[in-house]
Amino acid sequence: QVQLVESGGGSVQPGDSLTLSCAASGFTLEHYSIGWFRRAPGEQREGVSCIHISSRRAVYVDSVKGRFTMTVGDDRSVVYLQMNNLKPEDAGVYTCAARFGNTCSYVQRVYDRWGQGTQVTVSS
Repeated sequence: QVQLVESGGGSVQPGDSLTLSCAASGFTLEHYSIGWFRRAPGEQREGVSCIHISSRRAVYVDSVKGRFTMTVGDDRSVVYLQMNNLKPEDAGVYTCAARFGNTCSYVQRVYDRWGQGTQVTVSS
């Protein structure tokens, strides 16, 4: 079965860290770009970061630059989102998505495979 599966969400306090995983099943991530999107409570889903698997080049929205880092597992079947110094505004459902090709984008319609999402809660 071709799918993306996220894991690693949880409830943390401001300043804490979490690492989210996005694992591909039934297909290889080679030649794909993977985006992480976040839907905060009451808000629309928005792009957070994206990485091109082959080059391992990642981009981030300004609000998470310097705090979030995307990496690719050695076997290129898992993508990680390391989130440090979490803030309450980082909370939401984080979903990863795959797009064939080497161009990162925050335009959601260009992604053709989506995971189910994992919840991140940041509160004191």
